[in-house]
Amino acid sequence: MGFERSIFENMNKLKSFCLTFSLLFIADLSFSQGRINPSIEGYGGIFDAPYAVEKPDPNQQYNIVIDIATNDAEPDKVAYSLYNVARLMNLHAMGGVPKENMHVVLAIHGAAAYAVMNNEEYKNKYDVDSPYLDLFKELKEAGVKMFACSQSLRGRGIDHTKMVPEVGVATSMLTVMTTYQLKGYAALKF
Repeated sequence: MGFERSIFENMNKLKSFCLTFSLLFIADLSFSQGRINPSIEGYGGIFDAPYAVEKPDPNQQYNIVIDIATNDAEPDKVAYSLYNVARLMNLHAMGGVPKENMHVVLAIHGAAAYAVMNNEEYKNKYDVDSPYLDLFKELKEAGVKMFACSQSLRGRGIDHTKMVPEVGVATSMLTVMTTYQLKGYAALKF
């Protein structure tokens, strides 16, 4: 009887261990899931947040103008300022906001202006292919309007005829920001 009781106790301990291990494994999977990209597939991965209580309004028209000035990345990596635009698009998409309700305008200037060079010019300057080419294509496909400041282009010796086709030239970052803010766009700075 003592031997059977010992086996029974060990079986219960084994069951408890297996149950605990299984629950911990499932919990770990739910917290360690990879990032998702619901709008901009190649950039700006985010974590799903099904437990969020404050979410974007899918019926809201999101009018946003973003001051993009920094180019803090290595030449072979996308700068965080532009990567964060992809995150913004992905976060709103995850929140249920349809593409047609996202009206995002970028005012690219300062050191970030180097990102708008076409691949040949970028490679001449940095000796690597531009990491921005696909990002600009995806942002444009998502409806993002992108403008480079003519003042920054001239000041940095960037030829406006040798830019990526997805980005247009604006009189300046200042005029893009003031024009869109006066149209009611929320202003962000990355």
